[in-house]
Amino acid sequence: MNWDIEAGCQSIDPDVFFPDRPSDRAAAAKAICRGCPVRTQCLEFALAARLDHGVWGGLNEVERRSLRRSRQRKARRTEAAA
Repeated sequence: MNWDIEAGCQSIDPDVFFPDRPSDRAAAAKAICRGCPVRTQCLEFALAARLDHGVWGGLNEVERRSLRRSRQRKARRTEAAA
C-alpha cells in the first residue's frame, strides 16, 4: 500500500512541515497529523529512513530522535532479559 496517497497533508504546503527551527509552526503541522489516517505509517517511515528534519507522523526531529533512542533502549533491555 502506498500510504502517502492517503496522507492528510497531500494538499498542504510542504513548508508547514519543514519549518526553519523545530518549534516554528510545528503546532500547525502536528494538528494536521493528528487527524491523518496514515499517521503511524508516516512516523514509521521517517524513523526507518532516519529523516532528521521536518514533522513526520506528528513528531518533529527532536521528538523522533527521542522515540528512536527509547525504542533502542527497550530493545536492548529485552535482549538482555532473554
